Amino acid sequence: MAESSEWGFASLAVRAGQVRTNEAENAEPIFTTSSFVYTSAAQAAARFAETEPGNVYSRFTNPTVRTFEQRLAALEGGESCVATASGMAAVLATCLALLKSGDHIVSASSLFGATVSLFEKYLRKLGIETTFVPLTDIDAWRAALRPETRLLYLEPPSNPLTEIADIAQLAQLAREHDLLLVVDNCLCSPALQQPLALGADIVIHSATKYLDGQGRCIGGAVVGDAERVGVEVLGFLRTAGPTMSPFNAWVFLKGLETLSLRMRAHCHNAQHVAVWLQQHPAVRQVHYLGLPGHPQYALAQRQQQGFGGIVSFEVVGGQAGAWQIIDNTKLLSITANLGDTKSTITHPASTTHGRLTQTERDRAGIGQGLIRLSVGLEDPGDIIADLDRGLSRLGRSVI
Repeated sequence: MAESSEWGFASLAVRAGQVRTNEAENAEPIFTTSSFVYTSAAQAAARFAETEPGNVYSRFTNPTVRTFEQRLAALEGGESCVATASGMAAVLATCLALLKSGDHIVSASSLFGATVSLFEKYLRKLGIETTFVPLTDIDAWRAALRPETRLLYLEPPSNPLTEIADIAQLAQLAREHDLLLVVDNCLCSPALQQPLALGADIVIHSATKYLDGQGRCIGGAVVGDAERVGVEVLGFLRTAGPTMSPFNAWVFLKGLETLSLRMRAHCHNAQHVAVWLQQHPAVRQVHYLGLPGHPQYALAQRQQQGFGGIVSFEVVGGQAGAWQIIDNTKLLSITANLGDTKSTITHPASTTHGRLTQTERDRAGIGQGLIRLSVGLEDPGDIIADLDRGLSRLGRSVI
């Protein structure tokens, strides 16, 4: 199917990357095959030598996966996309494809816990060191640079405190020092933020989250240019094999079709919940980009097309208070995943960031009284009523 350069985001999300077979199907098919047949020994040799384009082996060439890759690349404004088995596989593939022993990463300190562990426990074993800096402090980013620095890494908005950095400003810093700027765009998705247009070099996704939107499959993706992503990252995937399955790619394709609609609804509901939480006596602080009191509220208005669906809030009573609220919910799902149509609730200090040291949690601002909500697509009044069960009890205990 020919794609129009004039198509809008919603049209690309539904149509981009689709190539119909001779069966003339309207919906994208799932190619559940491990290998592909060649017309001759010469064609097989040409495919393996990469002198002829075409399918070779589903570890790195599969039509369903390719459709997802092309569609996500179109939505992010990138030249190439490589789909991976998970979001963490996308981070690993990017680092191992583009870095070597002796290289240095400067990363925001407010990261998903597994990414911190990857940098600190595993990349460090390979001689790749990481310096963590406050996400919002451009002077700290600049001061952390070394001659061996090769990559800047961040997740805006951060998980779970929803802090953001000025991506264009960091992109300028990266250009000045010939560095790569890698942005994890998981919490916004391209429906709300397009880091490549702001100067980033590579975008990382956990497709598990908003790209799917219904908590059905695990997957990830790397988006960027034809050389670094289309050759280097793809080369790592071909050899190491952290591959997305065709079925999962098909599920993500269906998710992308409704991405724009869902993200608008997530933003709408999260705003309602955040405003309500601000007024509750048992809540000490609410972290949501859509609140005018958020330190990066003005930046978010310029850099994003919406404030997202993640709301975190700190309650009185520490862990006991947080667990009381969580345990009293009936509608919300107690799970650490996010980005679903179903609202989820979790205690980051004991789940997503539980494997970090106390020092690492303190550096990331993850306190024992912190609760993270991924606000879904239920009626916002029902979400609020569910939270109020535990919050009201907690509030009465501190009055």
